[in-house]
Amino acid sequence: MSWPKTADTGVAKASAMPIRVRQATTRDLEHVIALRVALLLEHPDHPVYGRLRPDATERARELYTVQLRSTLEAIFLAEMSNEVVGILRCVDSAGSPLLEPARYGYISSVFVKPAARRRGVLRALLCAAEQWSTERDLDQLRLHNVSGSPQAEGAWSALGFDVVEHVRVRSVKPEGR
Repeated sequence: MSWPKTADTGVAKASAMPIRVRQATTRDLEHVIALRVALLLEHPDHPVYGRLRPDATERARELYTVQLRSTLEAIFLAEMSNEVVGILRCVDSAGSPLLEPARYGYISSVFVKPAARRRGVLRALLCAAEQWSTERDLDQLRLHNVSGSPQAEGAWSALGFDVVEHVRVRSVKPEGR
């Protein structure tokens, strides 16, 4: 990878504090778990994410360790004043064999601590993901985010993302239940 694993992405316009974004390693596992569980806890009434298992933190340890070691994805952490305040996951994903592009950057699991929001953290994380994707010859980013939050939807729209699909959920009950 040609970009440094630790990069200063500049100073956000709304804040005088520099935002540092770096690719996470397995040494950052506790930060990754804390931020990604915090993201899920932010949506207690969501029909998918509101169903957090009681042992989610323990289950997360193995899952996120595998993700941190993967060569097909990167987890980025944003820091302000030496505190980890945000996370973004980007995956080098295979597209449909029937459609272009053959591969794209898939962004998910994005979370910025509430106290650090509206200071350029999300933009800095996205910049790192875009740079990582470009270096992998990916020319499209796709995003998965929870719907229904005017703030999140406004932020992603402001960053140039358009809604192109909707995911719908319908419960079914197996016989005998």
